[in-house]
Amino acid sequence: MGTMARLEASQCPGFLARLLGGTWCLLYIAGQVCGDQSQGAVFLREFTLIRRESLHEDFLSDLLNSHKTEDSSSRTARSEEDWDGLWDAWGPWSECSRTCGGGASYSLRRCLSSKSCEGRNIRYRTCSNVDCPPEAGDFRAQQCSAHNDVKHHGQFYEWLPVSNDPDNPCSLKCQAKGTTLVVELAPKVLDGTRCYTESLDMCISGLCQIVGCDHQLGSTVKEDNCGVCNGDGSTCRLVRGQYKSQLSATKWSHSVTEASVRWHNHSSAHCSLDLLDSVDDTVVAIPYGSRHIRLVLKGPDHLYLETKTLQGAKGENSLSSTGTFLVDNSSVDFQKFPDKEILRMAGPLTADFIVKIRNSGSADSTVQFIFYQPIIHRWRETDFFPCSATCGGGYQLTSAECYDLRSNRVVADQYCHYYPENIKPKPKLQECNLDPCPASDGYKQIMPYDLYHPLPRWEATPWTACSSSCGGGIQSRAVSCVEEDIQGHVTSVEEWKCMYTPKMPIAQPCNIFDCPKWLAQEWSPCTVTCGQGLRYRVVLCIDHRGMHTGGCSPKTKPHIKEECIVPTPCYKPKEKLPVEAKLPWFKQAQELEEGAAVSEEPSFIPEAWSACTVTCGVGTQVRIVRCQVLLSFSQSVADLPVDECEGPKPASQRACYAGPCSGEIPEFNPDETDGLFGGLQDFDELYDWEYEGFTKCSESCGGGVQEAVVSCLNKQTREPAEENLCVTSRRPPQLLKSCNLDPCPARWEIGKWSPCSLTCGVGLQTRDVFCTHLLSREMNETVILADKLCHQPKPSTVQACNRFNCPPAWYPAQWQPCSRTCGGGVQKREVLCKQRMADGSFLELPETFCSASKPASQQACKKDDCPSEWLLSDWTECSTSCGEGTQTRSAICRKMLKTGISTVVNSTLCPPLPFSSSIRPCMLATCARPGRPSTKHSPHIAAARKVYIQTRRQRKLHFVVGGFAYLLPKTAVVLRCPARRVRKPLITWEKDGQHLISSTHVTVAPFGYLKIHRLKPSDAGVYTCSAGPAREHFVIKLIGGNRKLVARPLSPRSEEEALAGRKAGPKEALQTHKHQNGIFSNGSKAEKRGLAANPGSSYDDLVSRLLEQGGWPGELLASWEAQDSAERNTTSEEDPGAEQALLHLPFTMVTEQRRLDDILRNLSQQPEELRDLYSKHLVAQLAQEIFRSHVEHQDTLLKPSERRTPPVAISPHKHVSGFSSSLRTSSTGDAAGGSRRPHRKPTILRKISAAQQLSASEVVTHLGQTVALASGTLSVLLHCEAVGHPRPTISWARNGEEVQFSDRILLQPDDSLQILAPVEADVGFYTCNATNALGYDSVSIAVTLAGKPLVKTSRMTVINTEKPAVTVDIGSTIKTVQGVNVTINCQVAGVPEAEVTWFRNKSKLGSPHHLHEGSLLLTNVSSSDQGLYSCRAANLHGELTESTQLLILDPPQVPTQLEDIKALLAATGPNLPSVLTSPLGTQLVLDPGNSALLGCPIKGHPVPNITWFHGGQPIVTATGLTHHILAAGQILQVANLSGGSQGEFSCLAQNEAGVLMQKASLVIQDYWWSVDRLATCSASCGNRGVQQPRLRCLLNSTEVNPAHCAGKVRPAVQPIACNRRDCPSRWMVTSWSACTRSCGGGVQTRRVTCQKLKASGISTPVSNDMCTQVAKRPVDTQACNQQLCVEWAFSSWGQCNGPCIGPHLAVQHRQVFCQTRDGITLPSEQCSALPRPVSTQNCWSEACSVHWRVSLWTLCTATCGNYGFQSRRVECVHARTNKAVPEHLCSWGPRPANWQRCNITPCENMECRDTTRYCEKVKQLKLCQLSQFKSRCCGTCGKA
Repeated sequence: MGTMARLEASQCPGFLARLLGGTWCLLYIAGQVCGDQSQGAVFLREFTLIRRESLHEDFLSDLLNSHKTEDSSSRTARSEEDWDGLWDAWGPWSECSRTCGGGASYSLRRCLSSKSCEGRNIRYRTCSNVDCPPEAGDFRAQQCSAHNDVKHHGQFYEWLPVSNDPDNPCSLKCQAKGTTLVVELAPKVLDGTRCYTESLDMCISGLCQIVGCDHQLGSTVKEDNCGVCNGDGSTCRLVRGQYKSQLSATKWSHSVTEASVRWHNHSSAHCSLDLLDSVDDTVVAIPYGSRHIRLVLKGPDHLYLETKTLQGAKGENSLSSTGTFLVDNSSVDFQKFPDKEILRMAGPLTADFIVKIRNSGSADSTVQFIFYQPIIHRWRETDFFPCSATCGGGYQLTSAECYDLRSNRVVADQYCHYYPENIKPKPKLQECNLDPCPASDGYKQIMPYDLYHPLPRWEATPWTACSSSCGGGIQSRAVSCVEEDIQGHVTSVEEWKCMYTPKMPIAQPCNIFDCPKWLAQEWSPCTVTCGQGLRYRVVLCIDHRGMHTGGCSPKTKPHIKEECIVPTPCYKPKEKLPVEAKLPWFKQAQELEEGAAVSEEPSFIPEAWSACTVTCGVGTQVRIVRCQVLLSFSQSVADLPVDECEGPKPASQRACYAGPCSGEIPEFNPDETDGLFGGLQDFDELYDWEYEGFTKCSESCGGGVQEAVVSCLNKQTREPAEENLCVTSRRPPQLLKSCNLDPCPARWEIGKWSPCSLTCGVGLQTRDVFCTHLLSREMNETVILADKLCHQPKPSTVQACNRFNCPPAWYPAQWQPCSRTCGGGVQKREVLCKQRMADGSFLELPETFCSASKPASQQACKKDDCPSEWLLSDWTECSTSCGEGTQTRSAICRKMLKTGISTVVNSTLCPPLPFSSSIRPCMLATCARPGRPSTKHSPHIAAARKVYIQTRRQRKLHFVVGGFAYLLPKTAVVLRCPARRVRKPLITWEKDGQHLISSTHVTVAPFGYLKIHRLKPSDAGVYTCSAGPAREHFVIKLIGGNRKLVARPLSPRSEEEALAGRKAGPKEALQTHKHQNGIFSNGSKAEKRGLAANPGSSYDDLVSRLLEQGGWPGELLASWEAQDSAERNTTSEEDPGAEQALLHLPFTMVTEQRRLDDILRNLSQQPEELRDLYSKHLVAQLAQEIFRSHVEHQDTLLKPSERRTPPVAISPHKHVSGFSSSLRTSSTGDAAGGSRRPHRKPTILRKISAAQQLSASEVVTHLGQTVALASGTLSVLLHCEAVGHPRPTISWARNGEEVQFSDRILLQPDDSLQILAPVEADVGFYTCNATNALGYDSVSIAVTLAGKPLVKTSRMTVINTEKPAVTVDIGSTIKTVQGVNVTINCQVAGVPEAEVTWFRNKSKLGSPHHLHEGSLLLTNVSSSDQGLYSCRAANLHGELTESTQLLILDPPQVPTQLEDIKALLAATGPNLPSVLTSPLGTQLVLDPGNSALLGCPIKGHPVPNITWFHGGQPIVTATGLTHHILAAGQILQVANLSGGSQGEFSCLAQNEAGVLMQKASLVIQDYWWSVDRLATCSASCGNRGVQQPRLRCLLNSTEVNPAHCAGKVRPAVQPIACNRRDCPSRWMVTSWSACTRSCGGGVQTRRVTCQKLKASGISTPVSNDMCTQVAKRPVDTQACNQQLCVEWAFSSWGQCNGPCIGPHLAVQHRQVFCQTRDGITLPSEQCSALPRPVSTQNCWSEACSVHWRVSLWTLCTATCGNYGFQSRRVECVHARTNKAVPEHLCSWGPRPANWQRCNITPCENMECRDTTRYCEKVKQLKLCQLSQFKSRCCGTCGKA
């Protein structure tokens, strides 16, 4: 299939490809997928092979047509190359074939042409490149296991993968488990399967595709040696070395104790190991994370491993056999051979490995090792620090921190500096908080260069010597920008500081004239006239001026003589050698070698130059110049007078240069040195100077220079030698050449950082960064370009600075607005002591931290007078008492001065005041005309003509004037006078004609009310209400305790006297009634006012009969009487029937006056004798009418569902007996004897009526209402009526606390609460609590201040752990478990009614929360509901907020995640055994004496309190148990465990929500000795054989190391004799004798005898033959000490030419080497056992006779001030020659200072003069305006 997959579709039409000569076609159906999706794989349907003949033409055409009409809308737009190739666009990528571990995805395209398309129609890419979880297993193994349920040859197998098949790695070959059967179960593995186990290459469509470490198909990217994909190897370093073990007398191992490491070019290390004696057997320690480890041991010893994980766990591995195994999760490959062992570990190691050696042989062993060690300390970039500004644009920086990869923590920077490979990343900077500030003053101006320092200046070194003495050379110098600090130290700084002046050139051409050349003259005639001779010629060195000079190279000089043959034969004897030229020729040739040739024309002929007049430096040379002519006939030279020669005479004197003097840099003019080298002669010394290449180019572009390297060489060996061996004067000149002349690319030009914007905290520095292009390096000319033309990243322009905490300082806030707009106000501000921190944030501190005086926090403002304004008084009363009148008020003109004082000013200063502002009309009731009452507008009183008869005790009754009332004593009465068309304050009250005013008993309210607090007999009478001319009366009469009317007292008496009649018995009272004609008997002013003498007396008889009609039994009367007594005891004689009857009786019977008038009129018409009978009948009829109307009225007040039974109101009365059946609707049997009254819970009667304000000073109200206290309120009476059986007890509370009664807060006899003279402290919710044995009831009434809102609060803390619901008042604290319904009541009051708003954590609650009648319902609360719930009550008088804290309790429980406590255990005791408790219990088995940690995993809210128990007892009481409770009780550490320590440990966690008990058991396992079978006999014969019984140390029947039983008592064991018999004959040997030689091979011997050992222990010699039969005779002689005899040898000391280490002292060396006594050189290791001679020593050197020499100080640069300085020359000179030498020769002594301050005295301002030498620069830079420059350059700036 692999071959088929590669076929191109072009070989068949459309999708068909010919195969095998057209017989087959490859049919591929696109887009379909199949396969086992559960494997996470998606792969293509297999290509199907179909015989071409079996394909019908229609099928082929259909296939092609269906392909061509395929919807291409899903395809992406075609690229140009797709058009060119006639391909459609690539389709979308398929799903990945794997979900993890690296799979493959494919994309398809189709050919749009009927012809062939170039390329492939499918492409692949990798995907899901994430590691699979460990439990996922091997992908190839999954594919094999998929065949487990398929029979193979009729049998099921469990298939295992066969990996790394070299022939076809992408076929699925599997091996049946437990057999050797290997079967190819599929031709192709699924896409994404690895080709090989140790490779990333993957199989795709049956072919192995290359995958790089970047997981990309076709990528060849590999991991570097450090394991970094495509890395450069910089994160690790190579370590290699060698270890040797050597034998000594006691077999000490020689191991590496210190490795001297030479670091190579950037990431490798080589260990050169010096071996020292040590007992340590460690070969090498290989740290965590190392890779590619390989160790090879050669020798008899064995390797073994020790490991230590990062958690501290240690391990050992003996490496006993060959194989691959895991050691601490690291794969180790070990191979063991007879003579060597190889250890390989690919890494990365997961622990520290210590490789050790176990000595087991008699020979030496060596171990070679190599591995890559990670650099564990690396730089890591931090996140951005906080922004430097909160607005207006700031910056934030990153930093770099040194990170320890082993411990995963940040360490000190020096750890990273230790590795040269570690380059600390530069901080990154980004802008932040760019929004503009509300009032920003822009960026701070960048300060100019510090003006107090001398200006930076250019400094240049002297020019170097010209690189060439002729022909054009270059000389250079260094130019740098330097700056002096305040101490006068000169330091090099950035060049931009000196750019205010042009930079001096750093290179210039020199010696540009042509070099001298050799010029050869014509040959002379041959020296012979026949045969062989010689001829000569003159060779001259001619310079660029044509002058004969020196300087030509002797090596290129043409020869001056050669052999010549004259064709004329000679007839005398032939000479053996050519004839030398005779003296004249020879002399001439020699003379003219450096001179001019003499011609036949007279010419100047100079002689050779004399020697230079000096030995170094510049001197002079002289020579003789003659005018000569060549006489041709005699070939001789003749001298002529000078004037015979034409032309200029050559110079007879010139300057000469004899080389630099010692230590001096040459500096001279090339023009003066034309003949510099002319006089130098050739030297043939052994050492000479030569050029050896060039230095690196000084610039990478734009033209730099290279300097020739001059070395002193040995001419014979061509090896470098010390420079002092070559003649200094002959050192060649410095030679420079141009290099890298290509123009420079654009690059960033970086300016100097500006001063820091802040001195502390975190400031900013800025700098200029330009993209520049260098035009000319000589002129240092650059041009600025656009930033985009510089390809390198732009350096940052801003950086943080001064990043340290500021000292605390005052930070004032903005001033607040002035308290007044004029007239002198005050404005305030907040002044805080803060500290700016290094991260830019502020830390607020106490004021004591700021040492400076605090700035003002308050100041005066608006200090100007206010404009004048009117001040108006209150309106006066109306000018009339009725009708229309006027009101006025006064006005004064007032002005507020700037001092804050108000003053009255002239009214003309105020604006005009309108008339309406000072007078207005007022309207009162219309006035009545005299003698003619007004009918239209006269006042009117709406009276009620009714008669009221009180039958049962009531606390308070309300009536309207115009009627009659027969009332019980101690009832409070409120009379209302509803008058119209009159002002209410004008209503007046009278009693019996006397004007009434308010008192403690009677209150006259200003709104037409009259209140009598507790009726007494003196209160009976006629009450008259007057509203203008309108008057209405109300008659009050009292019913006595015998249900008889009480006669009014004739004179004022005490209450006891007034009620004397009530004390009499019923009979006496009745008798009294029968003989009494009327109730009233006061012949008073009432008669004069038109009232009857006994008003209402006509009704008295009817009322008395009505009271008697009911047949009131004595018990009921007694109850009426008893209710006034203080005793309120319940009795068992209560009649429930009477109570039921009483329930139907109204509290007060009401009837119309006209009904009684009708009865009286009817009775008056009856005969006298029948009136009594008729009276009883009519009264009974009247009683039934009254009762029926009462029942019907009550029925209308009830809901329809409640109307089946009469209304029930529980009476508070105690003694109630039968009730007359005439008042019932139906009889219920015997009234006197019924069953007992049922017990009832208390109920408080609620009244639906508003609070009655009787007057401005008194308020009376019932429960459930709201009272608003006004400023004039003098009394508040709160009523509380409750019913129940037994009779409830009444108590009062305010705001949840019991009311404390006093002379101001009174509890009235009827249980009402009266508050006299209420104050603000009395405001609150008053609760009446009614309690009996069956329960309680409570109702509240709110008393508010002027109608302000009031909230009923509680300060309880409610804890709920069980109830499904909890209800509290606002103000409480609720602690409850989750899932509970919580109701928070917020009962509010106020006038008008307050509106309730709910908040949670100060946020308003929306509609989703259940709000009901001011209550908040939280259903199924959870931790998210926890918070502060606030109820705000608000009305127009104000608002009030109360809060309740809801805390959700979480009962203790076991957390689902245990990582936290496991980490806590690991941190507490990393190496201690630990166990976690659980509700079901856990177990930990330990050794005795061990320590253990027990963890109690728990969570809950609030945090549970943990208590530990041992054996059911609190652990604090346990004895003999060493324990520590750690981590707030979560961890229990038990130390030194013993048998008594074991058992069950439990932790009890409890909080307010519940408890949880968890437990764990500790089991102590113990060790003991066991005596086992006898061991084998110690000897097979003789008399020493014994058998020792074997002792074993056991732990739970398992043998362990005997050390564990060291503290246990050993059992007594006795050895037993065995094998006590004669031994067979055997060879006995003595010890070897000492060797005859210590080295080089010696001999040692021993004695060998045949002996027989008897059972008695005696050994006897026997014949050797007896032993020979048993064993071969041992040798008695052997060679020894075969090693070579070695010794240290050394050469003689070298020259004393090393570096100077002191005056006259240098260092000299010699070679030390190891050799045999025969002189054969060996490696130094062979002599390591011998003491090594020294190879260096100090020596006396003339060259080191040097010292520092200083010149005199220069003049000071200033005459005064603080800026003067002076310098001097400091040089190193030779003591003898006093000439300068290189400074490094004097480096053994401190260099004297060459710079100092001077004239540090104050300048007197007597004259204007310059005090610095830089004033010209100040003037050029136009800095004279700056005061600091103007003062120092007064003279120069004054001229400017």
